[in-house]
This record gives sequence, C-alpha cells and structure tokens, in this order.
Amino acid sequence: MQDQVLKTREMLQQIDYAVVSQVVERLHDAYLTGKRVFIFGNGGSAATASHLAEDLAKSTVKDMTVPRRLRVQSLTDCVPFISALGNDWGYEYIFREQLVTLSSAGDIAIAISGSGNSPNVVHAVEWANHNGLLTCGLTGFSGGKLKSLAQIVLHSGVSDMEIAENCHMIEAHLMVSGLRAKVAGWA
Repeated sequence: MQDQVLKTREMLQQIDYAVVSQVVERLHDAYLTGKRVFIFGNGGSAATASHLAEDLAKSTVKDMTVPRRLRVQSLTDCVPFISALGNDWGYEYIFREQLVTLSSAGDIAIAISGSGNSPNVVHAVEWANHNGLLTCGLTGFSGGKLKSLAQIVLHSGVSDMEIAENCHMIEAHLMVSGLRAKVAGWA
C-alpha cells in the first residue's frame, strides 16, 4: 500500500503545470465564448470524465446566481445513447458519434485513457482533430496513440493503471481550481 502512495507522490511531482495552465486557459476561453467541452474515457477514466464534467460545470461558479456557466458534458454518461451506438455501429465509435452529433468547431474534447490506445477514444480524437475541435489528452503508461494525437497532453508515464488514474484525478482537480480562479478573477 505504501508503495502506491510513494509512487503516486513521485508521479504527482512530475505534473507539468505549464500544460495544466494551458488547458485552463483554453477552458476559460470556452467559458467566455460559450464553446462546449466534451470529456470521455473508459472504465476508471469514464468515472474521471464524469467527475471532471460535474466539477467544471458546478464548482467553477460561486453560486447559483451566476448566469454564465461552462457548457460541459461527459460523453460517458448517456447509457442509452452509448448502448445504441455500440450495438448498431460498434463500441469503437461511441465517443466519435456523440461528438459528430453534439460538437462544433472550436469546442474542446478532453480524452482520458491510461493506455492511450482505446479505439473508441482514438477514433473520437482523430475525428475531433479533423473537425476543428481542440483536443486534450490525459494519458498513462507510454501514452499510446493518444499522446501523439492530442494537441495538448498531460502524460503520467507510469506503468500502473491505478497510479495513472490517481494522477488524472489530481490533474482534473487542478483544472477545476485553475478555472475557478480565472472565472473569479483571482488568476
């Protein structure tokens, strides 16, 4: 158990804060211009996508009276749409087809994948790149295909899925706190 905490701490010390700040700047731009943010991943990364979407939507405003909100959605959360796409067109297209349906040029796609090689994540990022979306990737292990496909990458180069997921959640919280500070005028 202690080894996991020590390795997580070691990996957290390697977070590239300049890259986190770059993502925060782009999220802030989306907030100001009304662009949308789509977040997706599989398994634990799907849970991180849901958590990040909820935090970005709610935790970046001071209270319910604030009229401007970040337009954010986790593509992992609509089970009927996911199951219909997976059943009819194949699981490898569940995120891409949601982007085709919901996104516009200038929106942001945040892909989370420990391996960086999940076909459904890779297909979605390829489509997003070809259709004018900004793509951000959170990766682990070697980074896989996602590391070279995403325009902005937060890479946690550790060959342990649990530790990579720990890093992704901390990076997600850094994005939220960074955006909250910018929206409030503190940064």
